[in-house]
Amino acid sequence: MRPELKLKLLYTIFVVTAIYLSGCSSLKRVGTVAVTGVKEQQELFDSMQEQAFQFRTLTARLNVDLDMPGNSFSSKVDLKMIKDSVFQLSVQPILGIEMVRIELTTDSIKLLDRINKRYVEESYATMKGQTPIEFNFYNLQALFVNYIFLPGEQGLDNKQYDKFQISKLGNRVELRTFDSMGLLYTFFADGEEKLLSTHISDETKIHGVLWDYADFRVVDDQIFPMQMTVRVLAEGVKRGGMNISYSRIQRNIPVKMDFSIPDKYNRITFEQILKSFSNK
Repeated sequence: MRPELKLKLLYTIFVVTAIYLSGCSSLKRVGTVAVTGVKEQQELFDSMQEQAFQFRTLTARLNVDLDMPGNSFSSKVDLKMIKDSVFQLSVQPILGIEMVRIELTTDSIKLLDRINKRYVEESYATMKGQTPIEFNFYNLQALFVNYIFLPGEQGLDNKQYDKFQISKLGNRVELRTFDSMGLLYTFFADGEEKLLSTHISDETKIHGVLWDYADFRVVDDQIFPMQMTVRVLAEGVKRGGMNISYSRIQRNIPVKMDFSIPDKYNRITFEQILKSFSNK
């Protein structure tokens, strides 16, 4: 893949994530544990799957601090998710007033821009030329809920474990795999198989998206990272980033998804949204 194409698709991942978008001190904090040795492949993955946050539905309040070249932005964001089906983010930068709503399903993306009275509604199939990557709904969901994933796949089972290269790197376990476009996906876990980082990059590692997890807390007897830090690298230099803080997390409660589009709103394309972010 040409370097400029790789940079474009990596930037696209970041922009989509940025568009989509106080720690809770009453929850018990969980520390990370250094790795003393690498477990057998089956045992390692089984343990990581066991550590994964289990839910059917998920709601949370996020504080998002977005830092892009020449621009910074902070907002409250309400997250609603039905696992493996749909999730919505409501961006509320001022006094709980929604400015942007985003909905992702397994096959499409919708975006409602209330400020400019416009909306996007596109299938992933029509966006394929704009985002030439195997990265999909399930992979983006995995980033938000601290899951390891296989690029382009819906889930991960024991028949796919051999697609990862596993090694010990310092006090962490490193798991590496490639997608069909040649992008490298690197996951780091601690000695208890908690996922600490997900890195997506070209093989040189000078272009990439780094998604790190911290401040692990106990939520309904399960462990979840309340802090997520996203960084975008281009030519080895940070070109933008985002800090996400989770609070008010609730599992398995009834969730209502609504995405009604006002009649007078103008429809635009996802490519136009990307261009507007690029210009900024």
